[in-house]
Amino acid sequence: MGFIAYLIVGGIVGWLASIIMGRNNQMGIILNVVVGIVGAFLGGLLISPLVGVGTIDDGLTVGSFLVSLIGAIILLAIVGLFTGRKSTV
Repeated sequence: MGFIAYLIVGGIVGWLASIIMGRNNQMGIILNVVVGIVGAFLGGLLISPLVGVGTIDDGLTVGSFLVSLIGAIILLAIVGLFTGRKSTV
């Protein structure tokens, strides 16, 4: 995928993860993109081999999108542990 596609998919994934974790009002668009991209990387490393689904690099599919979303949720949960902020979920 191209650089612009990574930014768009990262923004969507980060935004959805922030909504799920109850942090949407604390995050701006830049932080959503960063969380989405880092979360997709984290999901690709940890979750993708376990479930046998490709990553965003292999193409945008429902499975790769869900792997990225779960990675972003895990990232926000880890950040929440270190910052002491609790999610509403």
